Amino acid sequence: MHRPPTVLAIGGSDPSGGAGIQADLKAIQVHGAYGMAAIAALTVQNTLGVLSVREVEPAWLVAQVRAVLDDIPVDVIKVGMLGSPANVRALSRAIAGFRGALVVDPVGIAKGGRALQGEDTLRALQELAGRATVVTPNLEEAWAFREGVRLIKGGHGEGELLVDRLLDAQGRETARWEHPRIPSVHTHGTGCTLASALAARLACGDPLPGACSTAICYVQAQIAASSAGLGRGRGPLWQL
Repeated sequence: MHRPPTVLAIGGSDPSGGAGIQADLKAIQVHGAYGMAAIAALTVQNTLGVLSVREVEPAWLVAQVRAVLDDIPVDVIKVGMLGSPANVRALSRAIAGFRGALVVDPVGIAKGGRALQGEDTLRALQELAGRATVVTPNLEEAWAFREGVRLIKGGHGEGELLVDRLLDAQGRETARWEHPRIPSVHTHGTGCTLASALAARLACGDPLPGACSTAICYVQAQIAASSAGLGRGRGPLWQL
């Protein structure tokens, strides 16, 4: 029996289930890959906002990652919230020999406007992002990632027409997706979901533009489907 495509998601945990590792694993499963996870940070959050963040020790993060890599073949690594420059550096060393695709989602600014990672961590991510297959910053994070292949997400933009742009390493636009803003507050975890869906489709063998397109269309559909969502704030996606 042929083994399934695999994605190792590395990031923060969201106890409300809408973002972070919880969203990652849902999106990976939906898009045809087997998901695994290493926890880099613990958050206290719900649909109303992020109350607290505590990163795990670098050695503990590395131990989780190595436990997976030493046992199960990994096609794609998806990196989300790491919590500290020390974790970024430790992870970078731990996956130095990894030859699969690497998707880096900076997770600097949450949908509610809360900074989940400081500028020092985002700057540390630049080196790791330089090795990535694709980086997926939103408009507020894009300042830190001006090199390499980038999918610039337009969801934090203003106006009724949102634009997502795929740029090559020289900053040239190679693809774009324009879509109307969906009037919904249920957008918790959209960035995590998009990056993980993209990672899963890369693991399944899709070319990068196709993987981006599938992930973008999926998130748009899920925002629309989640209009009656959960929670008293920015509700999660249904992930169906």
